[in-house]
Amino acid sequence: MDLHQLTAISPIDGRYRHQLQHLAAFYSEYALIKYRVQVEVEYFIFLAGKKFFKLEADTKKILKDAVDNFSLPDAEQIKNIEKTTNHDVKAVEYFIKSLLEKSNGQHLKEWVHFGLTSQDINNTAIPLLWKDSIETEYLPAVFNLQSAVSKLAMKWKNIPMLARTHGQPASPTRLGKELMVFAERLENQIQLFSYIPFTAKFGGATGNFNAHVAAYPKFDWIKFADDFIENKLGLQRQQYTTQIEHYDTLAAHFDAIKRINTIFIDLCRDIWTYISMDYFKQKTKKGEIGSSAMPHKVNPIDFENAEGNLGIANVLLEHLSAKLPVSRLQRDLTDSTVLRNIGMPMAHTILAIKSIEKGISKLILNETKLKDDLENNWAVVAEAIQTILRRENYPNPYEALKELTRGKDKIDKKPFTGLLIH
Repeated sequence: MDLHQLTAISPIDGRYRHQLQHLAAFYSEYALIKYRVQVEVEYFIFLAGKKFFKLEADTKKILKDAVDNFSLPDAEQIKNIEKTTNHDVKAVEYFIKSLLEKSNGQHLKEWVHFGLTSQDINNTAIPLLWKDSIETEYLPAVFNLQSAVSKLAMKWKNIPMLARTHGQPASPTRLGKELMVFAERLENQIQLFSYIPFTAKFGGATGNFNAHVAAYPKFDWIKFADDFIENKLGLQRQQYTTQIEHYDTLAAHFDAIKRINTIFIDLCRDIWTYISMDYFKQKTKKGEIGSSAMPHKVNPIDFENAEGNLGIANVLLEHLSAKLPVSRLQRDLTDSTVLRNIGMPMAHTILAIKSIEKGISKLILNETKLKDDLENNWAVVAEAIQTILRRENYPNPYEALKELTRGKDKIDKKPFTGLLIH
């Protein structure tokens, strides 16, 4: 069966493709190949800039254009080369060499991938695409949702509401304040996320620049690599590595996203509960159906969809952060297949954020219900009154309020008024 939106195994590439297709620019096989080509070309040009060889302007332009105008046919060409090499990074190397053969740079072919192992390319290309996706897709989405929650909190900052602890009526609160709890939590976690650097590995087959030093023993390869990774690619180079990067900072990113997702789950469950308590109504759309059997239903599906997708994302993020930093001796291949899945939790996360944004845009405050709940639960002022009575040295105030309120079916304001007068 040919691949189609309706035949895709994953809903990310099927049912939800129209909402997530922009992420293919970072997490698809095409994107990984493109970023590999970018790193290989930048490294080749960087070597020329350090006077290892002379690179003519027209040849440099051909290589630059190959990166800037990288296309799906280019990626398909590399995949065809891989059918022979059975090695994805080597296929990229041969593709770039073929570009040199078409220009006047054929004599420079062996400077492509000079002294490198495949992980010098993978462990720079993946952090680079990860950084780009975080800065252009993830962080803007999280910032926008956090801002939307903050605006609702300010809008409803003076709306009194019955609080519930352990599911039971408790001392009153304000709706805006309860939403601001989530806004502040998100702000704090976003700030923590921003402290985590984007790191890369670049040091040869076992991280020691063995081949580089063998060819040019007097050259400062560490300084060269730091310069290339930090100033050319905008990443931070790990100084001591095996054949692969240690993934500690990438794991920290995953854990930070997981914490943010957990806050979103908490938010979804609270709003879902407020809707079930009739504190919120939801805007309806003509033609939409809530239930195939019950015509009256307006279900909180946006928050339910978000919660489900956030759960899937967190399971994947947990595995990624636990597995990637562990590799046998100087390297095993388990990181390779796992890294190809980093787009999955991000796609589920972005999908969830979109659902929450849609859900909160449909909320209609039902102030009457909030006021009725407060009016029907006068017992919750007992905390404040017993505290006032403590101030006035009233004998056993807590016990008096307990006798007056605990386990009673319904209490109005009269007993409290009488107690305070007394």
